[in-house]
Amino acid sequence: MLAFTLGIGQLIIAINKMDTVEYDETRFKEIQEATTKFITSIGYNHKSVVPIVPISGLYGDNIKEVSGKSLIEAIDSVQIPPLPVEKPLRLPVQDVHRIGGIGTMPVGRVEAGMIKPGMIVEFCPPGITAEVKHVEVHDEWVSEGVPGDNVGFNVKNVSVKDICRGNVVGAAANTPPREAASFIAEMIILNHPDQIKAGYTPTLDCHTAHVACKFDQLMEKIDARTGKSIEHFPESISSGDAAVVRIVPQKPICVEAFADYPALGRFTIRDARQTVAIGVIKAVATVDRAKKLARK
Repeated sequence: MLAFTLGIGQLIIAINKMDTVEYDETRFKEIQEATTKFITSIGYNHKSVVPIVPISGLYGDNIKEVSGKSLIEAIDSVQIPPLPVEKPLRLPVQDVHRIGGIGTMPVGRVEAGMIKPGMIVEFCPPGITAEVKHVEVHDEWVSEGVPGDNVGFNVKNVSVKDICRGNVVGAAANTPPREAASFIAEMIILNHPDQIKAGYTPTLDCHTAHVACKFDQLMEKIDARTGKSIEHFPESISSGDAAVVRIVPQKPICVEAFADYPALGRFTIRDARQTVAIGVIKAVATVDRAKKLARK
């Protein structure tokens, strides 16, 4: 259910310890049937995206099921999604270094678009723009960083004090990221000892950001599998519930709708060192930049 909620569309289920039942096909089919029933109830289509294969971890046996698919073959058959190179740049900052003789060097993973030397980039939320002097991957200078690359990039005239982990980098001239004023989130409550009501303010972890956020309004309780509404504007939600909640960040943060940028649209909610909930962002209301500048 967690994988389904976070938008993970492809699974492989490996039934281990087949050696303990002497590779009995009847026992495998019993487990396969029960597992298929469960994942179908969550919302997965078993036949199209969830192969169930037998294995023995102890002996490393790469057993084939009746259909002829082994674990290795199931892994090889996973459909790799196309890299979102055509989308506007999104790069969550993991850390910022000061390199002698080079200058300020942010590092992070490119989630969408490309970063190249000579680009003018913008850091969100601070709104700082800078030119990229060079890009490196694994300590080698490269002509560009693409989705999936962990890159370091040197920026001109930016202090390490001006930017930090949790910022998101975008191309200043091509739909740069914006600070979120609020966002609508769909989540499953995993573990909370009490009823959660509007006003609850835990910590949200999204990409590399870690920010306190307030549950401003409990909008709906929903069916976790279908997404259909069960109750509008519930007074409270609790462990096991799926809900749609309007969340207001208590400090500046940049997030995106999961449908647009999955890595910037899935999150965990934490409180007292416990994971309270997980979910995805459905829509984001951004801060009006003109009003923000006027306040400054």
